[in-house]
Amino acid sequence: MSHSADHGAGRFAPSPSGDLHLGNLRTAVLAWLFARSTQRRFLVRVEDLDRVRPGAEQAQLTDLAALGLDWDGEVVHQSRRLRLYDEAITRLDRAGLTYECYCTRREIQQATSAPHAPAGAYPGTCRSLTEAERTAKRDSGRPPAIRLRAGDAYYTIHDVLHGDFTGIVDDLVLRRGDGTPAYNLAVVVDDADQGIDQVVRGDDLLSSAPRQGYLASLLGLPIPRYAHVPLALNDEGKRLAKRDGAVTLADRIALGETPADVLTTIAVSLDLADPDEPVTLPLLLDRWDPRRLPRDPWVYRLL
Repeated sequence: MSHSADHGAGRFAPSPSGDLHLGNLRTAVLAWLFARSTQRRFLVRVEDLDRVRPGAEQAQLTDLAALGLDWDGEVVHQSRRLRLYDEAITRLDRAGLTYECYCTRREIQQATSAPHAPAGAYPGTCRSLTEAERTAKRDSGRPPAIRLRAGDAYYTIHDVLHGDFTGIVDDLVLRRGDGTPAYNLAVVVDDADQGIDQVVRGDDLLSSAPRQGYLASLLGLPIPRYAHVPLALNDEGKRLAKRDGAVTLADRIALGETPADVLTTIAVSLDLADPDEPVTLPLLLDRWDPRRLPRDPWVYRLL
């Protein structure tokens, strides 16, 4: 399928930490439908700055292809884009919008119960250290994280499913103490650099979108159109996970299903097919109307 770069792009961006489960695959199908129905390119990006399990990336790409998903261009890896993240942090630093943070996770958790800080926000402990205090912390040998010196406490993004959504913007981490670029920075830089103007992902990430939108605005980058889609849950109403049983494509195949059967299961969950109806992605694309997307989570009951 050829798609003009002028129409922008959507993406699916898994972390190669293990096999994709049905909830991940469902989100991938949704991201593909959102992109292809708007003549956008569809890109796959491997978010491998953190946990990487050997063989997981290839297994994930094989599963996506088995369902019929196609993507444009080469698969991009975050681990090969460190220079872009460093450049973004340097730009923020030159604008006076960064500072070193020496807090441990535990210290942050204990401090965030402070009454003036929004729930879950970094309380600003290291924001106004004196030079002497900073030197003392540096001499202690603990490598600092780099944080954003945010000027706003809240930021509003627009989501095509949720409407206007306002969330906390705190002094988020840009680079961790071990030197790894933080997720919020990397995705903002990547999306802009790759021409991705449509971000479809699970609605568990909705609360991080205002931070990312705010960071994009500071860097002078376009803010994508967001669509945070309902998650897949298990019988107990918790987010579907591999420990719930036979929830990966390989698991379902081992039980005698085909990738086409799994695609039907996903399509039924999206009200795009009748139970047991054979479907293909082009057929689902013909039926696709984002306004009719179910808004409640999909509860997957293992048979």
